[in-house]
Amino acid sequence: MNPRNFFAELKRRNVYKVAVAYAVVAWLLIQAASILFPTFEAPGWVMKAFISAIVLGFPVALLLAWAFELTPEGVKRTEEVPPGQSIARSTGRKLDFAIIGVLALAVVLLVFDRFRPRSQTDPLGIGDKSIAVLPFENLSRDPDNAYFATGVQDEILTRLAKVSELKVISRTSTQRYQSKPGNLREIAQELGVAHILEGSVQRAADSVRVNVQLIKADTDAHLWAETYDRKLSEIFQVQSDIALRIAGALEAKLTGREQQEIGTVGTTNQQAYEAYLRGRVLDTSQSWEETEESLASFRRAVELDPDFALAWAALANRESFRYFSNRTPDQLGRARHAMEMALKLQPDASESYAAAGSFYYYCPQDFERALANLAEARERAPSNAFVIMLTGAVKRRQGKLDDNIALLRQAGTLDPRNNDIWVNLARSYRGAQKFAEAHKMFDHSLSISPRDPAILGEKAETYLAAGDLESAERLLQPPPLELKNDGFGTYVDVFVLRRDFARAIGLLAEAQKKEASEEDIADARLNTAYMQQLAGKSDEAKPVFEEARRRLEDIRAKGNESWWLRHQLIRLAAVLGDRAGVERETEALLQVTDKDRWHIGLSEASAARGFAILGDPDRAIAYLERALALPAQQGLTPAYLRLDPVWDPIRNDPRFQKMAETK
Repeated sequence: MNPRNFFAELKRRNVYKVAVAYAVVAWLLIQAASILFPTFEAPGWVMKAFISAIVLGFPVALLLAWAFELTPEGVKRTEEVPPGQSIARSTGRKLDFAIIGVLALAVVLLVFDRFRPRSQTDPLGIGDKSIAVLPFENLSRDPDNAYFATGVQDEILTRLAKVSELKVISRTSTQRYQSKPGNLREIAQELGVAHILEGSVQRAADSVRVNVQLIKADTDAHLWAETYDRKLSEIFQVQSDIALRIAGALEAKLTGREQQEIGTVGTTNQQAYEAYLRGRVLDTSQSWEETEESLASFRRAVELDPDFALAWAALANRESFRYFSNRTPDQLGRARHAMEMALKLQPDASESYAAAGSFYYYCPQDFERALANLAEARERAPSNAFVIMLTGAVKRRQGKLDDNIALLRQAGTLDPRNNDIWVNLARSYRGAQKFAEAHKMFDHSLSISPRDPAILGEKAETYLAAGDLESAERLLQPPPLELKNDGFGTYVDVFVLRRDFARAIGLLAEAQKKEASEEDIADARLNTAYMQQLAGKSDEAKPVFEEARRRLEDIRAKGNESWWLRHQLIRLAAVLGDRAGVERETEALLQVTDKDRWHIGLSEASAARGFAILGDPDRAIAYLERALALPAQQGLTPAYLRLDPVWDPIRNDPRFQKMAETK
């Protein structure tokens, strides 16, 4: 056939118009399906099948338009219709009107979709690809295996957190809920997710059964369920398979690297894995004893399997954090070795990059290098709230409070029940002297952990920093009268700022009669001596000062260069009248904290306090000006200058009075 005649025949038989009409109707149907299918909870494959059917129907429609013609007598083959009797032109005009009508309907549908009410159940903007993994039920006969069930849950959500298209809530938030709770919809709304994963673990000897079910929270529809009966040595494969199946059920597309990381097998050593799981379970605890047990468990895991990269990474985080308050060469070496082993064994893993970020943040305080490693970790595990929170902590040390607050709020969407996040937000606002915002964050924390003594103590301090002693005292009722209570020191400070030294000394004496560590008792004796010195009883206080100075210098002689030692030694040198000691310790403290913009303000305040006690207003005020201008956790405020008796030696200086009255 002549090509020119062929195209003319396509036009005469309305094939072009049928193609246009089909395309418009197909688009309209797909738009309607995209609105209606989710409403009726249709599985994802239904939409795929629907679109496939429409695409396959297109060539069929064109063939039918070519081969057949609509006549007054009905549908006939085109060859059977004489040219003089063809009504193809009339049919074409009808198709034109049909196309116009369908286009009008499409416009109406677009307007409806644009302005229709949207669900408000997800105020944080978390989409349908969001999930929380609730605590797994321990079905083992031995209750001591509860940590194993928790560890399996944690490992599954850790793998899911590596999928960039998924929003995964951290275990710190989910561990507050029981296994198989009643009201899944309410829990999902609290956590800001669309899906819940429930499960149970039953372990017997070297075998394990893991049962899981994925549930759409708002309808309680079970999207997927599976039971795995495996050898304990195969538990990594089970966790990887569960994560992959969930990602598939939520229609999350995985990159090659994400698939590789999810499929990582950590160890084949059963004892090493159990030690690692125990360490993971205890790693987020606020208890000093449990975090020490976590550290010991990670050390045990790498001892049993020196090639266990995930355990080395977890150990590096814990060892690095420990160095922050125990700055000895040995502790630095342990942190560095663990970090280097993690990078050596799995150089491209998100956990290894996070371990490096922790090390460079806590140990050498190389903030840019820490951020570079944390950025790599976050790229590989976008839903890892710990990485986001630690990135925010680094930004705060750089003095970038706005970035810090924004990152902490991001972490809060992934771990909404984690008090560390909200308390750190409160500290940032408190450091910036935005007391109202700090109170809101502390109140949010207390809604998660009511009457938590540490949170109450920190919130009470914000009242002291603003000069509101009555509110601080009222918040700490009933009085925390134990040295180990985190609010006790703040409660004593209320009476110091009121200059009721007898009451403050009495509280310290009473608390020492109760159960307390040797370190807490030594600190209480030193604080009592400070109260005596402020009350004009320096002769009684001097022997305690001398003994405390010897004790702290002995600690430093053993290699501990922790900053808190220098803060204490500045004040001790001052109350003992040792000006050279104050100058020496001040210079050293300012030098080691100079690049830490979140701590340098505290260093400046310690220096100012030391020279104020020595009665040197010129030196003290120079440091005070900088201390007041820098944000810091529980940093100096004008109210403290007005109320704290430690500033009495320079109180009459006009420059000091001007700073104290600043609003």
